[in-house]
Parts: sequence; C-alpha cells; structure tokens
Amino acid sequence: MAKITKKIKTIKIDADKCNGCRACEIICSAYHATPKYSSINPARARIQVISHRLKNIWLPVFAGEYAPAECMGRDKYLIDGKEYDECSFCRASCPSRDFFKEPDSGLPLKCDMCESDPALEKPKCVEKCLNNVLIYEEREEEVEEEVKLEDVEIGIEAMINKYGLDKVMDTVSRISLSKKD
Repeated sequence: MAKITKKIKTIKIDADKCNGCRACEIICSAYHATPKYSSINPARARIQVISHRLKNIWLPVFAGEYAPAECMGRDKYLIDGKEYDECSFCRASCPSRDFFKEPDSGLPLKCDMCESDPALEKPKCVEKCLNNVLIYEEREEEVEEEVKLEDVEIGIEAMINKYGLDKVMDTVSRISLSKKD
C-alpha cells in the first residue's frame, strides 16, 4: 500500500478559560441550521458546554461518534480542585444521556469541523469563542492509503468489459506467478 499525507484537524480546549458564555453552542446551531443561520437552538449544536454552576465548572465538549450501548464507567475525576464525572469528557451520543442528539428526530449529531464549500479557515465555534478557549490546529500525518474493495471491483469489471474475462484471468495468473519468484 502507498502512503499518503492526510490533513488532521483538531480543536484543543483550554477549559480553565471557559466562563460558560455558550457562544460556541449558539454559532454552531445557527451554522448547521437549514438554511444556514435561519434559527438558533443550542440543543442542535455539535458542541455542548457541560456545566456545574455551583462549583463554577464549564467544560466544552464536541460531539463524536455514536455509541449504541451505554458505557459502564462512572468514575469521578478531580482536576484543579474541580470534580468531573466520566460522562463530562465523553464525546459520544449514547442511550444514557441526551447530549448530541437532534431534538426532533433523536438522531445522533457529530462535529464536522464546519466542513463546507468553500472551506472555512477554521470552525465557527473557534472563530466566535470570546475567551480563546477553543484552539484550532491542523497537522499533516502520513497514513497508509486505504483501497476500497468496491474500487477494485469497479476496475476489474471495467477491464473485463474491455478485454474479456479470459484475457484478464490469464494476465492476473501470469502476474501472480512472477510475484512468487
């Protein structure tokens, strides 16, 4: 397999700077409304600010993959004198909580980094964050190129249509014998 360079997009969160203004939730829900900016509903946002107001805890969390089963973890974490439960760090849409689900349909939501055409310089939540809590980063990483089976089948089918099955089979047989040597 060939190696290709892939652009990895991430958003780092400096939770100590978050004051719970929820501007990120508002702009995210407006950007993802249909049509764009036609409504504001933070329940539709792909970012949620998890809060515990009495303890002055504000933690932005992005929607990740859908998890069909409830997790078993119920650990508590103490960070800088603030207590968090394990679900506070979880990005999954799962049966045990209502975060990251479309309120009308119940379908799971996932952060797409505001992918659009034309592409944005950075996601809207990062752009509109008032306290620089959200930091957008891009890096390039070398990964193995994935060859989809469907692509191989389409290619072989095209060769069979052009050259005939017998010719393709003979060629594959000859190539496989030469690779063994």
